[in-house]
Amino acid sequence: MTVVPPITTPEPLQIDFDDNSLVPMLFGAHNEHLSRIEQKLGISVASRGNRVSLAGPPSSIEAARCTLAVLYDRLKRGMDVDLNEVDAAIRHAEHGTAHFGEESAAAAKSAFNETVVYTRRRRITPRTPQQAAYIEALLKSDLTFGLGPAGTGKTYFAAAVGVSMLLSGDVQKIILSRPAVEAGERLGFLPGDMREKVDPYLRPLYDALYDMLPQDQVTKRLERGDIEIAPLAFMRGRTLSHAFIILDEAQNTTAMQMKMFLTRLGEGSRMAVTGDMSQVDLPTGDKSGLRAEVDTLEGVEGYSCVRFTDVDVVRHPLVGRIVQAYDARGRAVAERRREEDQGG
Repeated sequence: MTVVPPITTPEPLQIDFDDNSLVPMLFGAHNEHLSRIEQKLGISVASRGNRVSLAGPPSSIEAARCTLAVLYDRLKRGMDVDLNEVDAAIRHAEHGTAHFGEESAAAAKSAFNETVVYTRRRRITPRTPQQAAYIEALLKSDLTFGLGPAGTGKTYFAAAVGVSMLLSGDVQKIILSRPAVEAGERLGFLPGDMREKVDPYLRPLYDALYDMLPQDQVTKRLERGDIEIAPLAFMRGRTLSHAFIILDEAQNTTAMQMKMFLTRLGEGSRMAVTGDMSQVDLPTGDKSGLRAEVDTLEGVEGYSCVRFTDVDVVRHPLVGRIVQAYDARGRAVAERRREEDQGG
C-alpha cells in the first residue's frame, strides 16, 4: 500500500492498494465499507480502481487511513472483513493516540491482526487492542481478571483460550463456574441433575463453547468430564489441576467465596475471572469479593488484570451508547452526593 501525498497536506489523501484481488473485499459490496467509514468519520471517500481518496478534517482523515491500513492488513493475512470489523477498526482509530501512540497504524495492525486463537470451528481474533491484550494475558498468566461492561468479550475470549488449550493438550479439562445468585447458591429445589440445575446460569458459557466446538463434541466432552460444570457453591475443598478454569459473573461473589475459589488453583492450571462491577446482584449490604481481590492481588507475580471500557463493546452499537449513558449517570449521582456532603 502506498500513500500519496503525506498526511500533513491539506489536499485530499490518496491511498493506493497494491493487491487488486483484495480491493473488493476491502471496499465491501457496493462500497459499503467505504460508506461506513465516510459516515462514521464525517469525511468524503471516493474510490477509483485500487485507489481511495479521502477528504475532510486532518484528524478524521488520519483515522480513516489507520482504519483502512488495519483492514487491508487483515485481508492480507487471510482474515475476513465485515461491517463489524470496520466498526471496530474505526472506533479504535478514533482513539488513535490514546490506544496506539504515535505509530498508530502499525500498532493498530499488530493489536488487531497478530493475535489469533484457533478452535475446532473457527479462528478467533480480537476486534480491539484491549481484547488482544486480554488474550495475551490469558495465554501467559496463571490468573487473569477481565473486568468491564457487557459485550466486551470477557467470557467469550476466556472460553476460546480454554478450548484452544484443551485441543492442544496444554490442559486436560475446562471447568466452568458461576455464582447462582438468584437461587442463593441453594440449587437443590431446582429439578434435574446438577448440570440441569446450573444450566440457566451458565448459558453464556455454553453459547461460547458451541461457537467453538461442534455441538456433539461439547456433549461428549461434558459426558467424559473434559468439560466440567462446577457450581461455585460446591468448589470448596477441591484442588483443580491441569485445567483451564473460568469463573464468570465474579462480581456476584462475596469476599469469602472469591478467596475460596482462587485458592483452588492447582498444578498446571490457568484461571480466568470475569466480571462487571456495575452489575452487582448481591443482596443489599453484601460487598462484592471481586473489587477487594483486584486491589489485594495488585503486583502479585503470575496475575494479570485487563480492564475494558465502552470503547471495547463489540455488540450492537447501541450497547456501547447504553454503557456510556449509565456511566455518565453514575458519575452525575456521585458528584451530587459529594456536593450534598460538602454542603452538609
